[in-house]
Amino acid sequence: MRNSSQGSDSVKNRLFETSLCLGMAWMALAATRTAAMGAPAPRKGKMPPDLAEILSRMNDAAKRLKTISANLEYTKVTVLVNDQSVEEGQLFFHKAKSPDVLISMRKPDPKYISFRKNKAEIYLPKINQVQEYDLEEHSGLVQQFLLLGFGTETGELRKSYQVKYLTEEEIDGDSTAVLELTPRNESIAAQLTKIQLWISEESWLPIQQKFFEPGGDYLIARYSGVRVNRELPSSTFQIPYQKDVKRVKMR
Repeated sequence: MRNSSQGSDSVKNRLFETSLCLGMAWMALAATRTAAMGAPAPRKGKMPPDLAEILSRMNDAAKRLKTISANLEYTKVTVLVNDQSVEEGQLFFHKAKSPDVLISMRKPDPKYISFRKNKAEIYLPKINQVQEYDLEEHSGLVQQFLLLGFGTETGELRKSYQVKYLTEEEIDGDSTAVLELTPRNESIAAQLTKIQLWISEESWLPIQQKFFEPGGDYLIARYSGVRVNRELPSSTFQIPYQKDVKRVKMR
């Protein structure tokens, strides 16, 4: 029989996975290297940027963000057994006082993840079941990942993470500044030890993101076909439930 502590840990683990999907959605900004959001001011000189400049320019890019749609691929690597699992789908995001987010996974199994106001849902079409989460009860856990992006100012980001500039690195011909984020909250750090972000020095938006878990396992997000600031109707964020769907409140 599971005790209450084990049950709480189980909910935290499920919410961590769900919230991590949301946090990774920030990577959808990666492909916005055009003037779709308004071209950022070019850097002057050839010296590498310092952390203050990087965060300032990231702030400017975030302020221009309104909507995102993108194809996505998540790769989870389990180091001990040298195993990789890949999920493919789409992401839709609308920035607002209470952001709307829908992640629609196609492969290997269909799955929908929705965040709206104080509620999260995971819909599993194969078993026609919706798992419902009250985010008010776990706002601390979810908020840590919401602060990874979606227009949040980097000042707020630094309240939840220690942010460190590591180096410059070329990725697909793009000069990037590599940042390392370490969670300040102990309960978050117990599940996610650090995050690395590769920030384009042209668009000042992430082009690669890597999540490290205790024990060495990690998860990488890659995005393609990104469209920014296009109008997304409200129907975009509605999950296509089947008839007689079963709803389960997760506690």
